[in-house]
Amino acid sequence: MDVVFEAPGPGHWALDRSHMPAGCTPLVQSIMEEAEPAGMRRVFRELGAPLDTIEMRFVHGYMYSRVRPLIGADKPAARPPPRFLMKLGVRLHPEMRRRAKTAAAVLEKEPWRQVIHDWHHGMKDRIQEGNLALQDVDLTVVDEPALMAHVRACVDNCLRNWELHFWLHGYDLGPLGRYVYEADEWGAEPAELLSLLEGASPSTTGPAREGAAIRRMVAEAGAEPATLDELKAVSPEVHDAVDRYLRTRAWVLFSRYDVDGITLGERADLAFASIMAGEERDVADEVAARTAAVRDRIPAPHRERFDEVLRQAREAMDLRDENGPTTAEWPLGLLRRALLEVGARMVAAGRGADRTLATELRREELSADRVLDLPDAGELELRRALRAAQRNLDPPRTLGPEEPPPPDGVLPGAMGELTGMVQIVVRFLGMDGTVGEGLHGTGIGTTAVTAKACVAISPEDALDRLEPGDVLVVAATTPAFNLVLSLAGGVVTAEGGPMSHAAVLARELGIPAVVGAHAALTDIPDGAMVEVDPVAGEVRLVQ
Repeated sequence: MDVVFEAPGPGHWALDRSHMPAGCTPLVQSIMEEAEPAGMRRVFRELGAPLDTIEMRFVHGYMYSRVRPLIGADKPAARPPPRFLMKLGVRLHPEMRRRAKTAAAVLEKEPWRQVIHDWHHGMKDRIQEGNLALQDVDLTVVDEPALMAHVRACVDNCLRNWELHFWLHGYDLGPLGRYVYEADEWGAEPAELLSLLEGASPSTTGPAREGAAIRRMVAEAGAEPATLDELKAVSPEVHDAVDRYLRTRAWVLFSRYDVDGITLGERADLAFASIMAGEERDVADEVAARTAAVRDRIPAPHRERFDEVLRQAREAMDLRDENGPTTAEWPLGLLRRALLEVGARMVAAGRGADRTLATELRREELSADRVLDLPDAGELELRRALRAAQRNLDPPRTLGPEEPPPPDGVLPGAMGELTGMVQIVVRFLGMDGTVGEGLHGTGIGTTAVTAKACVAISPEDALDRLEPGDVLVVAATTPAFNLVLSLAGGVVTAEGGPMSHAAVLARELGIPAVVGAHAALTDIPDGAMVEVDPVAGEVRLVQ
């Protein structure tokens, strides 16, 4: 496939493979390009950031991001203007002046505390109720116009909740960025700082805890189920517990952020394995010891402040990890569910033999009221083939000329601090376009593990072949991967940074990991014995 990668707009664009998969479906591309900038624009305005938004564009199926400045975004200068002119512009531009005042108020009042409170006291419940309302519709009995209306409702649910998802990131990633930004000034290492957040996300470990409880019930009954159906048949109590487990997880997309991914409810074998592999971990004493050691190295005048920013960061962690499955992966899984029913109707009407081809539909085509008005299977197969070819491309890590950040001291006090926080988050999420070397990356954990590598170019492939204790090697993971990651003995990703979802999941589940090892998918043979050394941040092939 002979293609040229060109910048999708003015400025500097960085490849982001840690979130959206290569060869992303057009439908999800359109949702992402609309919802993400809207959510980030709102939160940057509310927090007083000197930025317009973070733009997302797709080039040949690959997602590129750009931090869009507030001034001169569409005509970026070839080189930064003189420092005194930049300082003058920041202080005279009306919107910059307003945001400088907002930033100062934000750092004083810390509005994320209220947002985190609201999330746990009604916001999350309302989103779940909306998702369940769509999930509880029996799509097999509705007529075609009602089905297509339901698909459009699922798209609207995605747009609404994805925008909320990115808005919330200002209030969950904000405290995390502030914690690392401030503590870094006191000489603490970022990787060590992030390790102190372990155990702060009960939502991440929730599936493992619930699975462990179900396992205890099974053991008490003296049963040895081998399938999900056999598990449910152990007792009415176990049946109810499994139903509760799946009620808010069955239609969560856990393999990737796209409607061609799979949900847990579609894979009874994985649902069973994830439940039966659940284990409870208590890391409170270990984290307390690490925290005390770091705190002792913080200069005495700053220790009280260290305690506070760490406390706020830990409070933000659970929102960050609940945010994705609730506002992004579940709504997207419900859209997949609706599209699969459309695909089933197309198959029944003789318009193809594969219901999953409906995931190739474009957003503008969903206005149809009948499946006969949708593109035929031949056209949808061509689209799928194009996306498959895109996955074999080697996209540049960056596109467009560099846009250097403002020099230190140009942005006034609070605004400069907020900018530093944003830059840390972008870098630590693995969204800045930087590349690790070979099999080196960011290590998560303190204990090395040696095991067989299960290398896969798709999550579905990995999960089909992953055996308990294997080292899972993938491009990246989503937050919902916690539903099945407990099967792995170690994790290696080609993309991502120390704040990425893979890093958070490994930290919370106690799985040794190396994230951002760029050559993982090419230099690690499938089935090879590998050593994952999180302390060195390296993966080694074992002869």
